[in-house]
Amino acid sequence: MIISRVAHGLARRLAWWRSAPALHPHGLLCTGTLTVTAHTGTAWGVPWLDRPGSYPVTVRWSRALGLPRGLPDGLGLAVRVEDADGPGSTLDLLFTSSRPGRFGRHLPLPRPDALKGPYSTLLSYRVGDRERVLAAFPVTDGRRDDVRPTLRQELARGPVRFALRAAAPDEHWRTFANLSLQAVRTAPSSRTVSYDPYAHNLTGLRPTGRLRRLRDAAYAGSRHGRTGDGRDE
Repeated sequence: MIISRVAHGLARRLAWWRSAPALHPHGLLCTGTLTVTAHTGTAWGVPWLDRPGSYPVTVRWSRALGLPRGLPDGLGLAVRVEDADGPGSTLDLLFTSSRPGRFGRHLPLPRPDALKGPYSTLLSYRVGDRERVLAAFPVTDGRRDDVRPTLRQELARGPVRFALRAAAPDEHWRTFANLSLQAVRTAPSSRTVSYDPYAHNLTGLRPTGRLRRLRDAAYAGSRHGRTGDGRDE
């Protein structure tokens, strides 16, 4: 596809120019816990969502273009759930700053503030027998003030919490889990976490295939740009 080739080339050149991933070049890596809540009413039809439990998570918060703090940027919240479907299995969920409305949840919304509004998967997931968008809503507990602290500063004050919710176009948002970020993870700069929701999903809970080729092409271009010379082959 022409669009995929263009995405590959642009991502390759940008990654080469900045010597970092084309998108979300730098991020804050956090540890935390994801707790699947006991559902009330209709079951989700997904074994993992219909079974309450707690799981360790590694979360990466980042700015899509790497713009300076204070400038609006597309914000990313990447969540890796460890042992989600048994020992050794992982679930990756990628959220982007957005609006909560029926149409706004499908569009990225640049923001300067990490906790000012929700994040969504933008594209739908197959959740049981329906397509639903997943979202992460910050839970501020009324402690925020007029000064916008960084996510690192918020973590220094205590856990940062999100309510994870899902909704189809004709549904209200419904909580399926709570996410608590508890500490900044310190690790060698050479060690990174590569999140891939297509490779790491669960039975009954997987992203739809829309735009997968475009995403794969952009990520491949970014990898080539960091290891090559940035020119198209």
